[in-house]
Amino acid sequence: MRKPVVGVISNTHRVENRFAVQQVGERNLRAVVEAAGALPLIFAGAPELTDIDALLEVVDGVLLTGARANVHPTRFRAEPHAGHEPYDERRDALALALIEACVARGVPILGVCRGFQEINVAFGGSLHHEIRELPGRLNHRMPRTETGEIHPDPTVVFADRHEVRLVSGGVFARLFGCEIIRVNSLHGQGILEPGKRVVVEGVAEDGTIEAIRVADAPGFALGVQWHAEYDAQHNPVNRALFQAFAQALSARRRIS
Repeated sequence: MRKPVVGVISNTHRVENRFAVQQVGERNLRAVVEAAGALPLIFAGAPELTDIDALLEVVDGVLLTGARANVHPTRFRAEPHAGHEPYDERRDALALALIEACVARGVPILGVCRGFQEINVAFGGSLHHEIRELPGRLNHRMPRTETGEIHPDPTVVFADRHEVRLVSGGVFARLFGCEIIRVNSLHGQGILEPGKRVVVEGVAEDGTIEAIRVADAPGFALGVQWHAEYDAQHNPVNRALFQAFAQALSARRRIS
């Protein structure tokens, strides 16, 4: 029996400041393989390289990964600022159109971190530039050492850092079997105004939106602000999310 195929979006990088490449973090690929039981198919996050119609004829679902680059502010009616760089406008262009196409066609889509933010922007929502600058908010950026460097231990970087309260009886509460979970936190941007079809289903203890779904979507269309790809093989929250995604992939493959 053929495994479901998950399209995994990649990001624009420049190697040695000369060579343009498309990259995907391996943890995303391992989550697809080891937690969702699917085959990852990396596709370019660039509209001139990826034909959305052709892509959706091949894949059973799409994973929108996290990324170093932020969504460009002009995509949500704000002004760019050097302090919020880098940006990846090629990925913006591809991802926002792809989200609309997936939702319209019932293709399962899971957004993680930047992917979560892209789902919101695709439906007209806006983003905070930097969550940690808002009064009363936690610093949602990844942990750093006393010298300001990113902490070298991934178990520290990806450790659960705060609670998320889920909507009682909502999709996520049913999926996880509880109304409070603990998650990691490695992001700067966050949702300011939810998009017109974006339903908030999980909020952190400081008010930061952490889990969303797309209203009236004919298929699986969920997003989470935390990095659910981390240890999705064993972490009970992340594993449950990817297994739910897997079920949607299998259902999609049976009807396509």
